[in-house]
Amino acid sequence: MEQNPLDDNNFRVRIQGVLDDFVAQHQDVLGSISPDAVALTSSLSTLLAGGKRLRAAFAYWGYRSTGAPDSDLIIRAASSLEFLQACALIHDDVMDGSAMRRGNLAVHKQFEKLHSDSKWQGSAIDFGAGSAILVGDLALSWADELLATSGLAPQAWHSTKAIYDTMRTELMAGQYLDLLEQSRRGTNVAAARNVIRFKSAKYTIERPLHMGAAMAQADDEHQQILSDFGLALGEAFQLRDDLLGVFGDSETTGKPSGDDLREGKQTVLIASAIEVCPPAEREFLTTHLGSSSMDEDIIAKFREILSTCGAVDRLENEIEELTASALSAINHSCIDNESQLALEKLAILATQRTY
Repeated sequence: MEQNPLDDNNFRVRIQGVLDDFVAQHQDVLGSISPDAVALTSSLSTLLAGGKRLRAAFAYWGYRSTGAPDSDLIIRAASSLEFLQACALIHDDVMDGSAMRRGNLAVHKQFEKLHSDSKWQGSAIDFGAGSAILVGDLALSWADELLATSGLAPQAWHSTKAIYDTMRTELMAGQYLDLLEQSRRGTNVAAARNVIRFKSAKYTIERPLHMGAAMAQADDEHQQILSDFGLALGEAFQLRDDLLGVFGDSETTGKPSGDDLREGKQTVLIASAIEVCPPAEREFLTTHLGSSSMDEDIIAKFREILSTCGAVDRLENEIEELTASALSAINHSCIDNESQLALEKLAILATQRTY
């Protein structure tokens, strides 16, 4: 069996080692403030123990694509993106009211349970949400700190930090647009695509690639090649995520099946179906989308409508086309053969995954 490309160069083990060491050091600081504050790192450590490490991987291979050699410095710098992702997931789960993440209780649910089990005063729900927001803020702060202390030379640091700052602005705007579309309902495909471009495509793939290349002081031509690869692949990645949110196996994805439907996610998949399905089926989709009490029979009906109206096939075809476009972009003399192969493997992993 071919090795997972995320394990090349012992990548995930090295990333986890950086994260574990960083959290352990800061746990001592929190413990000196109060033993109670250690709960903040315990919940974060559970979340950091899982995940695909895609953002860190694309930063790493953005760096390596310039011909720069493997180093502990790039591993440490790339690891900072895992703290940023933790922040995004924690806050996203609070906003969406998601109970599970990566097969465990979401962070706000962990603190809600702590409050209930301890029989403390006040609202367990409010305590859970407030605590999770603080854990997310802590992860965001630590992302900055880890990147700043990674050992980058001053010029590389300034170039990388500028991209990192832009990426965070894009991410927060994308998160807001996602929340806005859920509230407005009745989104169209163009609006849904704008959400995935900024919430996912740029944040997951293009900007991490740019950050890695900036660490090696890549020129504008090199960055444009990475953009052509990253944006196409990032959209394909999110379209796969849309499909998994409805059709994925909960034991594999780590989230309850149909959660995107219960949360009322205005995805490209849903918008595409609403555009083409018959009036009666359209009414079913718009009536039940976002119902927190949605049962398995309704979810099954959603799956049937999305399949029979052609929306699923449409997304599968688009994933294939976008992936082909991304792979074509890195078939370029600026990208060395080892990096081309690694990015090709990551592209297949990102778009053909089941989790």
